[in-house]
Order: sequence, then structure tokens, then C-alpha cells
Amino acid sequence: MGKGEVQIVSVVAAGPQSHTKFSMEDIHSCMESAALNRFDWALVKSFLAVLDAGSLTAAAARTGAQQPTLSRHVAELEAQLGAPLFERTGRGVAPTAAALAIAGAARQMEEGALALARGVAQAKSAARGTVRITTSQVAATWLLPRVLVALQRRHPQIEIELVASDALTNLLRREADIAVRMVRPAQASLIARKLGELEIVAAASRAYLAKAPPLREPADLKAHRLIGFDRDDAILRGFARLGVPLARSDFAFRTDDQVAYTRLVAEGAGVGFVAGYAIGQWPGVVRVLPGLAIPPLPCWLAVHREIRANPLVRAAYDFLASEIAPALRA
Repeated sequence: MGKGEVQIVSVVAAGPQSHTKFSMEDIHSCMESAALNRFDWALVKSFLAVLDAGSLTAAAARTGAQQPTLSRHVAELEAQLGAPLFERTGRGVAPTAAALAIAGAARQMEEGALALARGVAQAKSAARGTVRITTSQVAATWLLPRVLVALQRRHPQIEIELVASDALTNLLRREADIAVRMVRPAQASLIARKLGELEIVAAASRAYLAKAPPLREPADLKAHRLIGFDRDDAILRGFARLGVPLARSDFAFRTDDQVAYTRLVAEGAGVGFVAGYAIGQWPGVVRVLPGLAIPPLPCWLAVHREIRANPLVRAAYDFLASEIAPALRA
């Protein structure tokens, strides 16, 4: 055998053994030619498995692959390179010069494939998850459902949890990711964005108004059945500021449950004071006393500074910010 030449025996591919002499220049030439082809990663993976295990049998046991599959893959890679990669030994196979020459590049491919797999897994994890949104019972019932349906259509990878509660859920303790509230959060670690003004209006059903006394000015309210709150004195304080003092006994129906309150208005129990955006969703309910200047409530969207860096929360936050404002005006 001449200087600079190696004897290579192909033992992986089926068929009789072949002894071929290659110069190192020939091997590198083959490799450069093969590099121009599009390698199948499965072939390189099988090659490394056999290289590390020292035999087809051991490689199959380590990887869980079938031995004929490993053999076929190595044979295909040998065909692409134009050079055998292993020699048969008493205990298994030994790498040829060609195998050793491509081993480094093959391991780089392996590292790249593993990094790619990790990246894909992380991307899937980051691109899919749950966003927990909290708001009042009224907003959860009449304001957000349509907006949240549109949010999930735009971002189907986001799973939405809606917390309908009038209690101020603590974003600092991560009880929710995003809050839609009618009061501005005071904590410095929260990001708050004002979305608009929530109009509060007097409303009643047409069926109730058809049988009720005239209702032309605020003073006429004394002659009507009014729907108020039970323990919450917000309506009483509001009317006192408007110069229309009312007592608790002036309200024929009283409840602090906001959903029950709106249903009483819709069913004709009397005159109530509700969010303007909701009236259009109650057939037969109309606004009354348009000149009654009830102060509006500000609507705020809040999120924790740290959580906003989460791409899912950020996507939900930005969508809510753009869609709630027009919904308030509706």
C-alpha cells in the first residue's frame, strides 16, 4: 500500500466485502462533493450512533432503532460520500479514515439538531399558554365576552381564563395576569392604561314605561319604582351629588349582585342605573332621562410590569387595549 493511502472495507452495506484504496485527497474531494448535497439528518444520526456504539447491534440497543434501518442509513450515507465508513472487526466495526474525517462535522450537525429541537420546544411553550383576565361581573357578562371571542380568534394559541369578580384581584400576587377595572390601580409596579369613560345611564324597559307615570326630569323618579343597591351606597351618594337626595327606602328593588341588577332592569322591575354599553344587548330596554348628568367611570387596563414581558400576556393586553375602547362607546 503506497504512502498516503488507506485500505477501506465496507461492512455495513449488503453484499460482498469490497476493498478500495483511496488517497486522503480523494476522501476530502468526496466529502466536499457530498457537502454540496442536502444531507438527510437521519443518515448522519445513524452514522454517529454506530460510530459511538462500535457496532450496529449496540447502536440499535442504545437508540431503540432497528438494526436494518441503521445499516441502510449508513449505506446511503456511504453512497453519498462515495466512500465506505466502517471496517468489520472481531467485536463490531471500526471507523475508516473517511468516517473520522466527517465525524467532527457530523457532531456539529448533531449539536445543531439538538439546539433546534430545544428551540422548537421552547417556541411551542412560549407560543401557547393561559392568560388570566379579571374584571367586574357586569363587564364579564356584557362587555368582555364579545371582545374575548375576537381575541381568541386572533390568537388561537391563547387559553383564556375569565375571573368575574367585583373584588379587586391582586395582580401583585399573580392572582390574574390582566385586570379591567373602573378604578386606577395604585401600585407602582403595575402598568395601567386608561381605555375610556364608562357611561352610566338611567334605563328601563318599554314594558315598564308603558304603565308607569311620566318620566321627564330627575324629580319624576320619586314616582317610579327604582332599582338600587343593597349595602352599597354608591347610587345614593351619586344622586346626593346631583342634588337629588334619595333614601334607601325609595328603591323598590335592592341587590348588590350586578348581574341580577341588570336582569331586573331588563325584566321591567323599574328604573335602574347601568352601563351604557350594555343597553343595546337587552331587547326592549331604553335609556331614559338623557339629561341626567351621572358622572362616568374611568375604565382601566392593568398588568404587572414583569408579566407584560410575556409574549402571550402582551398580545392579550394589546388586543384588549384596542378593542375595549370602542366597545365602551357602543
